[in-house]
Amino acid sequence: MKPTLLILAAGMASRYGSMKQIDGFGPNGETIIDYSIYDAIRAGFGKVSFIIKEEFADNFKAIFEPKLAGRIATDYVYQDFDLKKFGINKEIYREKPWGTGHAVLCAKDQIHEPFCVINADDFYGYDAFKKMADFLINEVTDDQFSMIGYQIANTLSDYGTVSRGVCQVSKDGALTGITERTKVYFKGVEGGKKIFFEEDGVETELPIDTRVSMNFWGYTPIVFKECERLFVEFVSKNEDKPKSEFYIPSVADELIKAEKTAFKVIPTSEKWFGVTYKEDKPIVQECIATLVANGTYPEKIY
Repeated sequence: MKPTLLILAAGMASRYGSMKQIDGFGPNGETIIDYSIYDAIRAGFGKVSFIIKEEFADNFKAIFEPKLAGRIATDYVYQDFDLKKFGINKEIYREKPWGTGHAVLCAKDQIHEPFCVINADDFYGYDAFKKMADFLINEVTDDQFSMIGYQIANTLSDYGTVSRGVCQVSKDGALTGITERTKVYFKGVEGGKKIFFEEDGVETELPIDTRVSMNFWGYTPIVFKECERLFVEFVSKNEDKPKSEFYIPSVADELIKAEKTAFKVIPTSEKWFGVTYKEDKPIVQECIATLVANGTYPEKIY
């Protein structure tokens, strides 16, 4: 059975200023999602599921259905505020949904095969999709999930600090924990530049080969059962905190601590880039133009 690609695309994109999920970045107006799906098809995925807000459905279908018809199956998952589907008989007012872990959980009745999760506004590269597809086809089990681990140097900006989930990895390649570092940056030193993070005014160097999570996870459907249990607990503890969010890495952390599931860190040397602010757009366009010019991607991918 071919694995499914689940794309997180329900965010409001408030910092970007518009729906960056369907903004054009390629030479013919291709979205970042287009390149992810193109790589996923080549890697062996059989279906793509979009996690979106239901009011975005017409826009998404108009953009993606014509070019994906006959190439890969499509499906749509709606992230909303209905808690009853998770056995929570409460209505809790929030301006935004409950976060990325909740978004994944919304797909529990629609995905029945091994699958992976990615962000809509991140460019991951073919190597990452190929390695994840191979894992989901040949290795994944209910107690062995995975995460693509990027070299930290391949995820940083030359224009300022970023937040990164810094991974702790065992000698046998298993994820043992993720620490969120909110100020990570390059710094020029004698002979080149090094990578540092700052916390409480203290600067600490990170090794150049440090692995970080860019929200590229591989699972079997049993994760929905575990995720739902943890989400119910989270809502109970945070129902009076309207900005609290249930994140994917926290699910992984809980499963690892409980020794229910191991996570294999799959290394990739791909360069990651993504879009957070409007100012990122020309940088991403330049990166894609370079990949088209060097033959990594054709001028027209569909």
